[in-house]
Order: sequence, then structure tokens, then C-alpha cells
Amino acid sequence: MPLVGATGVSPAVSVPPVSVRRVSVAPPRVPCMVAALSPSRASDFMQCPLLYRFRVIDKLPSAPSPAAARGTLVHSVLERLFDLPADGRTIEAASALVEPQWQALLEGEPELADLVDATDLAATASWFGDAIALIERWFTLEDPTRLEPAERELYVETDLDGLTLRGYVDRLDLTPGGEMRVVDYKTGRSPSELFEAKALFQMKFYALVLWRLRGEVPRMLQLVYLGNSEIVRYSPDEAALLAVERKLKALWQAIETAAMTGDWRPSKSKLCDWCDHRALCPEWGGTPPPLPEGAALLALDPRASAAVVPADD
Repeated sequence: MPLVGATGVSPAVSVPPVSVRRVSVAPPRVPCMVAALSPSRASDFMQCPLLYRFRVIDKLPSAPSPAAARGTLVHSVLERLFDLPADGRTIEAASALVEPQWQALLEGEPELADLVDATDLAATASWFGDAIALIERWFTLEDPTRLEPAERELYVETDLDGLTLRGYVDRLDLTPGGEMRVVDYKTGRSPSELFEAKALFQMKFYALVLWRLRGEVPRMLQLVYLGNSEIVRYSPDEAALLAVERKLKALWQAIETAAMTGDWRPSKSKLCDWCDHRALCPEWGGTPPPLPEGAALLALDPRASAAVVPADD
């Protein structure tokens, strides 16, 4: 499918400004508010506004998850594998990266050590073995000796009428003609049709950002599911990405409304079974903590650390 340039984009719809005054708690002063949204935080709000509040405003920690940690480890190995020359990107070389990359992760997140008892040799071997099995499965889906990614763990950021869209792309491939393929690794199984749209939303988010940055629609979005050896591909077009743009604008307006009113209502679903904060949810008999000072600003600018009060000067 030929790529189409970024002409013909509908006129921007401005988001009503949020009137705030910064209160300095310690030098340096809090910078100007930067409204920002990532695919994960957008998905949080769509899934459950209260979950967005718990993660963005209350900053409630989540318990380390073996599945999530293993996924991070596999991502790290697949990223580092491309540091090697093409003919050196073998299963053996990838397997040899697993333990040192795990140690590197532990240096940044020491709490992950609780997931594996280093004194239990059998448990440690099983932990590394599960990660290696996922990596070996990837070799059956893609041939790294024939790939030369243009970017790995690429940070992307663009402005959408005052809203910063940002995130990290696992891998960006370019054809000789400059066409983009956006690749994301998933260590779980491919979702059912019921949840497939949620997975593609993340990729369309990245495609929109790249379109705005580079002026061309990515040729292909590719989700690589290592849990069941499946690749899902989607070719976006301008119309699809403009629909994502409209959705994100409407979503941000809903987040602004929740921030200004303090109404972060829960949305009960099957996904509640995997929520770390269910005990605090009113839908399950819990009580959320009181909103912290400056909650509105924290909701709209996650970097903020100062209280916010209505501006009158």
C-alpha cells in the first residue's frame, strides 16, 4: 500500500487551557505544565479512570510481576542482540546475554531480586530457561541475521495541539526507500478478538506520532507474540490515524474533566482480576485514599510535584 503524506490533516481542535499557578516547594521552581500522554496511560484511563488516578496521581506502586520482569528481560536481550554483527546473532549468542542482562536490570531495580531466589539453583535455572525459551521462539519468527533495525528502544514525542504524545518503540525498521515498519515484542500470547483492538491502539498511537514527526505514515505495524509464536500485522492509513488523533483529543478532554472535578470513577470489568489496587476500589468494597494536594496538576502533568491552586493573577 503506497504511503500518503501528512497533507489534508483536519484543522486542530484546541483543548481548553487549565488555569494553574505553580507553588514552589524547593528550588528550582516547578517548570511550566506539560500535558503528556503515553499509550499505557491512555489505555489505563480507557480501561478505568480510577486506575489512571491510582497510577498517575496517587503513584501507588505495583508489586513486581514475574511475567512483567521476564518480559523486560527478553526485550533487553533482543535489543542488545543487534549490537552484534549480523552473522553473530545466533540463538547461542542471545542465550548468553540473558544472565548479564538480568544482572543489569537488577542494578536499576534491586527489588526484582525478590522474584528469583539466587540461592536456589533449580529456581534460577528455571527462570533463565523460561526467558531463553521465549527468545528461541522469536528466532522461529524473525531472522536477526537479515535485519538491520534503524532504531531500537526509540523514544518518540510529538505535540498534538498542546498535548505531548510520547512513548518508546521497541524497534523501527526502514526499507531502502525509507518506508517504516514499527515492531513491538510481546512475551505473552496474542489476544482474542475482544482485546485485539487494545493491542493495536498502542501501535496506532506510535504510528500517529511517527507520522507527525516524519511526515509519512508507517508502512506496517507488527506485533510479535512470543507466547504462542504469532505475528499480527496491520497497515495503517491516514484515515485510521486521524481517527486515533480524534480519539486522543476526546480522551484528554475526559481526563481534564476528571482532573478538574476529582471524579475518577471506577469501571468494573474482567480486567479487575489483574488489578494491583482492587482492595482500594469502591466497586470491590474498598476506599481510595484522599486525593493528594495538587491532584489536578498531577493528573495533567505527571512530572509535577508541587501543589496547584486556581490562578487569579
